[in-house]
Amino acid sequence: MVASTVGVVGFGTMGAGIAQVCLEAGHSVVARDVEERFLAAGRDRVGSGLARRVAKGQMAEDAGDAALARLTTTTELADLAAAHVVIEAIVEELAPKQDLVRALDEIVGEDAILASNTSALSVTSIAAASARPQRVVGLHFFNPAPLMKLVEVVRTELVDPDVFAAAHAFASGLGKEAVACPDTPGFLVNRLLIPILNDAIRTLEETGVPPEDIDRAMRFGAGWPMGPFALADLIGLDVHAHASEALWQARREERMAPPVMNSWFILGDIDYADGVIPFGDA
Repeated sequence: MVASTVGVVGFGTMGAGIAQVCLEAGHSVVARDVEERFLAAGRDRVGSGLARRVAKGQMAEDAGDAALARLTTTTELADLAAAHVVIEAIVEELAPKQDLVRALDEIVGEDAILASNTSALSVTSIAAASARPQRVVGLHFFNPAPLMKLVEVVRTELVDPDVFAAAHAFASGLGKEAVACPDTPGFLVNRLLIPILNDAIRTLEETGVPPEDIDRAMRFGAGWPMGPFALADLIGLDVHAHASEALWQARREERMAPPVMNSWFILGDIDYADGVIPFGDA
């Protein structure tokens, strides 16, 4: 897809990361959130992310300035009317996402693609709320979006094949590894990853081995770039618990069920931030 206007709805950590990726790829971005303070914080995140790229020599300073200049922020959904692609990154609850696609139906052009960044919800259920479900896809970015290379491009039961192909090309055009996947619980990565992280937590519960030692065992014994507990901390323990609960509700498989909360409280006291570089140069 050629340079276009991308709408990003929800300008928190994930939305700001997605906006930065789109800006770096040459797109203009209109970011929408409900309050100016959220927009200001998101703009600061994007600016800081671009500045880090410049400082590391990964982007020319004038290119960074030009990218930030292509960012517009707003509290009005109506300002997304010209967007060719709109990516929602709002709260991970079905009803608000359905309400959003209904509202966007009345705003964006007939050829616009509506995309959800959901990590655990059914994209088909989100699309079903739209008057144009054939134009709704999943674009699941991973956190932090500017660093993580994968985008899962989720094919719903209702999407038009040409729309899906265009969404896949858009994700690839962002410099990402775009992997097509069906709209199944957890898509691909979380379907595999959530049970593994749950196993690590249950191992902690059953053996009492410190999480740092389990991490070292998987790093130096299995060649993982970071251990399961450091990864869970990077993802966010609340995000992991939410995704695990969603998978459990959908699949009713024991390994997908959230572990007991005692371990989450233990992990919540551990600070992995110092020295952790996820999957490459941060």
